[in-house]
Amino acid sequence: MAKTSRPFSLRREVQTPGIMGILNVTPDSFHSPSRQASLEEAISNGISMIENGADIIDIGGESTRPGSEPVTIKEEIQRVVPLIEGLCERIDNPHISIDTRNVEVARKAIQAGATMINDVSGLRDDAMKNLVLDTGVPVCIMHMLGDPKTMQANPVYSDVVQEVCSELNQKATELIDAGHPAELICLDPGIGFGKTLEHNLQLLKSHETLRGEHDLAILWGVSRKSMIGQITGHEQSEDRLYGTLGVAAYAQQQNIDWLRVHDVQAHTDLLSVVRKLD
Repeated sequence: MAKTSRPFSLRREVQTPGIMGILNVTPDSFHSPSRQASLEEAISNGISMIENGADIIDIGGESTRPGSEPVTIKEEIQRVVPLIEGLCERIDNPHISIDTRNVEVARKAIQAGATMINDVSGLRDDAMKNLVLDTGVPVCIMHMLGDPKTMQANPVYSDVVQEVCSELNQKATELIDAGHPAELICLDPGIGFGKTLEHNLQLLKSHETLRGEHDLAILWGVSRKSMIGQITGHEQSEDRLYGTLGVAAYAQQQNIDWLRVHDVQAHTDLLSVVRKLD
């Protein structure tokens, strides 16, 4: 497979997070208002996200919420490829990330027009690592303990910051040593993916450790997750926007590179105001 042109650096030059809009085509995403009723609705929502300030649209066809069941590769491809093609037909050169842990899905997505891989399993599959190297696309490497069905059963670490940072930086170093540019890699500590509330808080506070020796970009995916509910007392994801925006304000202060969010307009507005007040 020929290498694609490099679309953008994941290491932000401006001191404000870029926005990755969440566009899931799954019937069981944990935040039910984010579920898409049809392909046309999904395309329309993707276009709206870009118009509202999203730098990247992250498309996923398999729910990885705690307790979720895997879907077949065929089903995942059928969900994501038409959406990627539809967005590419209606938008000039969109930055589209494929949110998948399956290499065949990622390959089909890139062929359809995706320009980035967001691997929630952290490049456990060497074939996914090889696909990144073969195509030269930017990649987000996320940490997950176990698999989605069991990851929140009883997450235990000796030192969560050391273990997560070490694992992610090792995967990134393997790519860099093989010739993949460091600026095309970002690391995601995997908030809520096999972590307790205390684990999540420690990881968010230790973001500089995560950057590692290569000073890599960092992505946070905290939008409306259970840790927000645990802190605020809101059980329903629909009630967690304000708490999520609190994380975004903190991310701005800490020079985090990317925020993966459901609510693009709200985050764009918040960051615009905070940036003016810095």
